[in-house]
Amino acid sequence: MTGMDARDTDLKKELDATLQTRRELGEEYESALIDSFLEKVDQRIDGAVERRVRRQFAEQQMTAARDSRSPRPTDSFGERFGFGIVSLVLAIPLSAIGGGVAHLPGILVAWAGIVGVNVVQVARTHPDLFRRRRAGRDDAWED
Repeated sequence: MTGMDARDTDLKKELDATLQTRRELGEEYESALIDSFLEKVDQRIDGAVERRVRRQFAEQQMTAARDSRSPRPTDSFGERFGFGIVSLVLAIPLSAIGGGVAHLPGILVAWAGIVGVNVVQVARTHPDLFRRRRAGRDDAWED
């Protein structure tokens, strides 16, 4: 017998008891007996709805927690490739401007910015990439 069958059996017993009580007490108590029975039905419905809402909420929280922990590349290969191409295309005028204004230090600053933007992009799409390497280095010190 499943949980639902047990609840249905309990509700049937409750209805039978209400009908038996109505037969014993008479019609003058019918309204109060019906109200009492309906109150019990409402409580069961409320309990079932509350359990279902809690279960769905817990499932949503678990899904959200699982999704936030798992590394997901959010960009497709085409988007990553396009980002790299745009970085290289923009590197040409940035290098020229940096070299023209500040010579070698200007070029170094321009390329540091280009590398920095690309590192941030990689860190955004692959958050565990840098964590794994750090953990590997820490383990090497323990030997």
